Amino acid sequence: MIRLEGVSFAFREGTALHRVLGGIEGEVAPGEWVALLGQSGSGKSTLLHLVAGLDRPDEGAIWVGGTRVDTLNERERTLFRRLRVGFVYQSFNLLPTLTACENVALMAELAGHASSRARRMALSLLADVGLADLGNRYPDRLSGGEQQRVAIARALIGDPWVLLADEPTGNLDSATGEQILDLLDRMLRQRGKTLLIATHSRELAERADRVWHLRDGLLESP
Repeated sequence: MIRLEGVSFAFREGTALHRVLGGIEGEVAPGEWVALLGQSGSGKSTLLHLVAGLDRPDEGAIWVGGTRVDTLNERERTLFRRLRVGFVYQSFNLLPTLTACENVALMAELAGHASSRARRMALSLLADVGLADLGNRYPDRLSGGEQQRVAIARALIGDPWVLLADEPTGNLDSATGEQILDLLDRMLRQRGKTLLIATHSRELAERADRVWHLRDGLLESP
């Protein structure tokens, strides 16, 4: 479902060139849960952004579900993200002026669904993540765990091929974090989705089917 071939990425700061990733090679099978384990600054978030088409690699090829992401133009990458990739962020990234239901439904509307159908889809997914009665609440009236549940529903509403999660429990206490991981596991197994999750937590990584260790921009054990 995900294939990385010699993926490298660097950014320039003044006259200095900082390599973030150097020649990453790896594959993630359909339905597999892979944990990307590494310390802060190891390149985990950068790799997720490249797989999502948010950035382009300097070298190499990135394939997701048969689509070569790195060669898509800007419009094609936008459509790819809307239809094929769900992204769960550590900071939730919910729109504060929209209710939980509206935050989730917006993604379905952007994918082309009528607003009435998008709302029905959003309410169904909110029920699936245990928030059936909280769809009309705004993010500031939700706990951190509830906001992350909304973010997971939002990421899944487009029925993506792949779910990418960047430290999804980093802003949660340990008990709530465990609940979110249980939810992710259940939702993804039921739907047969592929998950690439970035984390610095070895406890979280132990729940994955397989672990990639990212250190100094290199993948040590794909």
